[in-house]
Amino acid sequence: MNRINKGQLAETMAESAGITKAEAGRAIDAFARAVQEATDQGGSVVLQGFGTFAPRHRAARMGRNPATGEAIEIAASTTLGFKAAKRKAGA
Repeated sequence: MNRINKGQLAETMAESAGITKAEAGRAIDAFARAVQEATDQGGSVVLQGFGTFAPRHRAARMGRNPATGEAIEIAASTTLGFKAAKRKAGA
């Protein structure tokens, strides 16, 4: 599986869209901010054919400190989740 970083993504987008790498980088940043703002308010961002970004709530739970083995309480939290869209047959 290949992984690309933000710079590589910006370069690929720039070539594809006929814009500069700097402009593509700003577009990536703007997209990330828009997703963060929407999900911070409890909403989701749905991109047809790509996937859905939505907040995921984790309940408080008990865990163990791996260094000492002591039981600790892990606080409830909210994280950003992504669910990929289903691929169409033949795609």
